[in-house]
Amino acid sequence: MKTRIASLALLATSMLALTAYSASANDAKLQSVRPMFGVIPANAPWHTPPKHKPAGQLSQWNGSFTDHHNVKRTFVMVGPDPASNNATTTIPLEVVPMVMTYTAFGSKVFNAKRDKYSNGQTVLSNFLNSPLLKSNVDFTSGGQDMGTTQYIDAYQRANFWQANVQQNTNYHVLLGSPTILKPLKITVTSGQGVVEQNPFGTQQIGTYGFGAMDQKINSYISTHSAITPDTFVIFVSHNIFLTSGGCCIGGYHSARSGAPAGQTYGYTTLVTDVGSFSQDVSAASHEIGEWMDDPFISNHVGCNDNSILENGDPLVSLPNYGGYHYTVNGFQYNLQDLVNLAYFGSPDVSVNNLHDFQNARPGTICPGQ
Repeated sequence: MKTRIASLALLATSMLALTAYSASANDAKLQSVRPMFGVIPANAPWHTPPKHKPAGQLSQWNGSFTDHHNVKRTFVMVGPDPASNNATTTIPLEVVPMVMTYTAFGSKVFNAKRDKYSNGQTVLSNFLNSPLLKSNVDFTSGGQDMGTTQYIDAYQRANFWQANVQQNTNYHVLLGSPTILKPLKITVTSGQGVVEQNPFGTQQIGTYGFGAMDQKINSYISTHSAITPDTFVIFVSHNIFLTSGGCCIGGYHSARSGAPAGQTYGYTTLVTDVGSFSQDVSAASHEIGEWMDDPFISNHVGCNDNSILENGDPLVSLPNYGGYHYTVNGFQYNLQDLVNLAYFGSPDVSVNNLHDFQNARPGTICPGQ
């Protein structure tokens, strides 16, 4: 299943193409429904870095590989080069909870700080206590121990296992203890979105335009000096699917400008319906994993299903939307499987030559390679 929106390449040159859908968001029930993730290019016209931002840069490294067509593919990834580093790198993290109020639907409110799961844990607490931000799971891949660490760090260690990570046992790239910023509050008026039954479950969800959300997020970043390019900021909503010509987008990531100095950020929704697309942190694991391997949306590959190095998209069509269960403190989290670099035509450098962390599709490479 192709999960990225085909028209996204047009967004860099046309704000209108991004925002036009919001006017007809209340027709979401009549449009196609499928699990999707989005990407907005770093050069979208409203991605203008404010002048007050300092010159700090995200920790990053540059690499390359020659694909199956003998084409050299270059990339930028988060952290230091695993081939030459044997230390822990911690990326400062800001988390922005979201409050969405739908005035045309009885002023229904979706509040990530207050809404709760059936076990009494708030949506925000669920995210903060998850294996994405806590080192509370001993991960394995290909039968090898990746350590008790955060999920995306375990994935990246497995991804570059044969590129010296096996020897550089102290190599880790972690998200730091999060700073919780003031909520981003959005009032959704008539015509901007709807409240309806989750098409993947039974609870109520809200919809909102993809482009409209990105503009709200960029306005928030512009007015908060604590968010600087050396940090990663993620916006967290509850039961909100974004729309662009249809539903449902569970998350996306982007940058306000290119490498090396661009401000990177992400958006994710945490859905409290068990078994739903984007349930608990499955969409968040997808987006943070893609941010790790393509923070500036600039890593181009020769694949027919992905023009950029999106390591989460190829596995959303798996059962449970690619999610695998990990239980922490009695709560069953769903972490989405991610493909390794070999999927994109790179020589095998992952643990046991696996092409995805869970080995769900042994030896699979992308169409076109």
